[in-house]
Amino acid sequence: MSETILDLKNVCFSWKNSGRELLNLPELLVEQHDHVFLQGPSGSGKSTLLALVGGILVSESGTLKVLGTEIKSLSSSARDAFRVDHIGFIFQLFNLLPYLSIEENVMLPLIFSKIRAERAGRTKFDQVNETHRLLRALELEEPLAKKSTVIELSVGQQQRVAAARALIGNPELVIADEPTSALDSDLRHSFLELLFSECKKSGTTLLFVSHDSSLSELFKKVIS
Repeated sequence: MSETILDLKNVCFSWKNSGRELLNLPELLVEQHDHVFLQGPSGSGKSTLLALVGGILVSESGTLKVLGTEIKSLSSSARDAFRVDHIGFIFQLFNLLPYLSIEENVMLPLIFSKIRAERAGRTKFDQVNETHRLLRALELEEPLAKKSTVIELSVGQQQRVAAARALIGNPELVIADEPTSALDSDLRHSFLELLFSECKKSGTTLLFVSHDSSLSELFKKVIS
């Protein structure tokens, strides 16, 4: 029996005193190993939903459980710890640190999460090997990893570094927020195939958000 990764019921959110509801979601259930495509136009609440799932925002009403944990019951610091332990993010702008090498960028979550560090390897040597395995799987040349900073890479290469960073340490959930918006059609499909493959290997659930409806055909579960 698969584990429930996300369980949302009657979740609402609006900025205080704004008078405008940004999100009203009656129900959402995501199971382990699901690859879910969440689509909708700009302003439909997709990014708000991701921020709520990640514990960056807290819902006003309803229940939002990630891995069985009610997110709004946690303190701010506990939400931060829970997020880095269990959720990998791929952002639209990638959010890589330009002064760090590729390898250092990928391994950042292991500094902040003991759980993901242990999953990546028992020793630093093992963790470096896992970093390089991910980079090879995502078709990045291994010799670049130690010597090159991310600003030397193309947009497509930076995106794959961001994916490796999200995947390292086998988080239960990876959230991808418009990660293919800067890529052409061929690169989008290639990236998604690689991402699906790595998520399948590690048993990671994928929540993929995009306004590009043409990508939905690649997913078994689509939510509008």
